[in-house]
Amino acid sequence: MESEDTMELEISVEDLLNKRKIESDRIEFKAGWNPDDIYHSVCAFANDYNNDGGGYIAVGVEEKNGVAVRPVKGIPEYMLDEIQKEMLSYNNMIAPPYFPKAIPLEVDGKWILVIVARTGQQRPYKSPEHVTSKKDKKYNYYIRYLTSSVKANSEQERELINMADQTPYDCRANHKAVFDDISPVLLEDHLRKTGSKLAKQVKERGVEEILEDMQLLVGPPELRYIQNVAIMMFCEHPDRFFPYTYVQMTSFPQGSVENPSVSEDFPNITGSVPQMIQATMERFRNLFIREKVIKVPNQMEALRIKNYPYQAIEEAVVNAFYHRDYMSCEPVTIEIEPDCINIMNFPGIDRSISEKTIAEGKRFVSRYYRNRRLGEFLKELDLSEGHSSGIPTIQEELEKNGSPRAEFFTDEDRRAMRIRIPIHPAFLEENELENDNLLQNETSFETSLKQVLKPKDFEKLVDVIRVLEVKREISVQEVMEITKKSRTTAWRYMKTLVELGVVEAEGNTNNMIYKRGDQRG
Repeated sequence: MESEDTMELEISVEDLLNKRKIESDRIEFKAGWNPDDIYHSVCAFANDYNNDGGGYIAVGVEEKNGVAVRPVKGIPEYMLDEIQKEMLSYNNMIAPPYFPKAIPLEVDGKWILVIVARTGQQRPYKSPEHVTSKKDKKYNYYIRYLTSSVKANSEQERELINMADQTPYDCRANHKAVFDDISPVLLEDHLRKTGSKLAKQVKERGVEEILEDMQLLVGPPELRYIQNVAIMMFCEHPDRFFPYTYVQMTSFPQGSVENPSVSEDFPNITGSVPQMIQATMERFRNLFIREKVIKVPNQMEALRIKNYPYQAIEEAVVNAFYHRDYMSCEPVTIEIEPDCINIMNFPGIDRSISEKTIAEGKRFVSRYYRNRRLGEFLKELDLSEGHSSGIPTIQEELEKNGSPRAEFFTDEDRRAMRIRIPIHPAFLEENELENDNLLQNETSFETSLKQVLKPKDFEKLVDVIRVLEVKREISVQEVMEITKKSRTTAWRYMKTLVELGVVEAEGNTNNMIYKRGDQRG
């Protein structure tokens, strides 16, 4: 038996048993060791007919109405080694041979065995109908249907065979990356956030062993390659492997059609996928998302609305990273218009989704996802609610905010996908007034500072300046959060603006507030 110290789940066992952060159809509970039934599921998860990323079988756990019964039933400790020895023989009976990971875990004072069966690199797989039979064995293809493992029919068999060369891009081997390209800090941070015990083992065991445990390596034992998804998640510079992996953001205060010459390009956002999502949302929160409080007659509580609900934008941004083609020569592109936000990724939705479904903007259910495992990781970080749920989430958040519905567009060749998130109508008049003021005074606060600050100082302060443009005041704590610098460095940055006379400092060093002055540099 492998010890618990050397074998761990990449998610917490409590999340697994409670079906948190993972789809229900990717988990099976088995009260006892039944090889025939269990290996149908192993084969089904390995075939991964729906490109879900495989699944988990928890042996020693009873189920009632789809929920794990607690405390767990467990299996005798002496059986753990016996089961794993049996599995070596059964694994070789699958055609081609397939080797899931078996992890003994102590839960509720008893032992269970969690079998982790990821998407097989050599699918499709067939399993004997009875692995324990000593007679001539009848082989079948098995797939997942809802929460069960079933025999594939003739049409499904043909589709499985056609899928043999359709391993999702994020699960494919990257032949250029080496283990030094994976950041132990990012890896440990992810595991800590998801509640995995592997987090404490990163420093001691090293990146390679942890990635092996997480089934993020492919290839024979003597030549292991890192999967693309590990680079997307845990490499600080994935753009070295995937061109144009960054966020490009542009603001058009007067509209990209009405007056495209009046625009502002923001610095590109780079980093790992979670880092880019976080930085993008921070920019939205600091620069673009505003709240308005409206007093309602005969009602004590005021109505709080936002120009754009945070959750709707976040879901759209996450979707852009989840569904993009990482070999595309186009970045995730965001355009801020006076009346909407456009978020674009490349390519567009696959042709299994009709134009009518796209126009309705309700729910897109695709038969093929480029980056299933990436979506799984994002869900573990609570950045995604699961496949096919992104569009409903966007629409629900807009509805709760009283905003119009989002719209979805793609071209005839499905080369791009654009999500249009409309502004709340209550903010439209405010934007029109701002644009009128811009026409009357073409020299903005930012433009003025570009003329008086050294380029290197302006680059350091650009996001702070943009916050001041909107809010007119900022705390030293906010400067620290925006610049990702210490309090001393943040104070030093702002001292430059104070010396120029464009901001005034109030309060003591620890609680400094900086307010826009009347001067413009």
